[in-house]
Amino acid sequence: MQVVFDDSRLNPIRAKVEAGERLSLEDGVTLYRTADILALGYLANLVRERLHGSRTYFNVNRHINPTDVCVASCRLCAFGKRVRDPKAYTMSLEEVWQRAGEGWSEAVTEFHIVGGLHPELTLDWFCEMLRGLKQRFPTVHLKAFTMVEVAYLARRSKISIRETLERMRDAGMDSLPGGGAEIFNERVRRIICDHKIDGNEWLETARIAHQLGLRSNCTMLYGHLENDEDRADHLVRLRALQDETHGFVTYIPLAFHPDHTALQHIPKTTGFSDIKNIAVARLMLDNIPHIKAYWVMMTPRMAQIALKFGADDL
Repeated sequence: MQVVFDDSRLNPIRAKVEAGERLSLEDGVTLYRTADILALGYLANLVRERLHGSRTYFNVNRHINPTDVCVASCRLCAFGKRVRDPKAYTMSLEEVWQRAGEGWSEAVTEFHIVGGLHPELTLDWFCEMLRGLKQRFPTVHLKAFTMVEVAYLARRSKISIRETLERMRDAGMDSLPGGGAEIFNERVRRIICDHKIDGNEWLETARIAHQLGLRSNCTMLYGHLENDEDRADHLVRLRALQDETHGFVTYIPLAFHPDHTALQHIPKTTGFSDIKNIAVARLMLDNIPHIKAYWVMMTPRMAQIALKFGADDL
């Protein structure tokens, strides 16, 4: 039976998808603007099954956040705190290693390590943390530090990003998570996270990591002040770097949660927009192997639906 789309603008895109051709920036904008969510799901699932069949991937990880102290004051953030905030915390090395042990079992495959931009913790401190984790849990993959954290520690240490990443790698870091990318558009970035590195610096840090043999994930934060063009541009820029380095393993679209942030007046994302961001990503990112449905933020039920809308990773 021939599937008919409600939105005829999708028919040229459908022809490209069925032929395995790359979609353009303009195609991405069209995908974001359509209300034909079932057509998006149909197309994204074609790509998902072409790449992975009915297989879905996951790992068993434990999150370690060594500190929530952060020198940045991003309007999108509900995590970071100032040094003098009575609710702020910073673990000692022993506490980090103890926390890892509390969450560890033989089923755990990965420690996911991110935190704030602490004004006092040094690159040496973090490298010692990595070495200690590797010594205690040699079989566990250490996915640690966003591009933002790497660039910040490089500046504080007055060394290059390349040397910073080399020292982290040599201390035991196996890969990097994809956080901190937020949205690359500078107009939006100046409003929501002007204390962070800009989009080009994020991409350059990822480029150097990949050149050193480190793999990473990548992300986009949606549902705040960005528009359809900003989202499509973000995906195209990630795709261009992947053409060059082949270092991205998984893309994770992250819904903005406005509660307890300076942008809490913004409505929360809907299930419709969450599913759309999964599907558009699978269609646009033809060179990134995996699209993750992050069930912790999406809810398990929405993540299950996402598996028919292009996601292959939970």
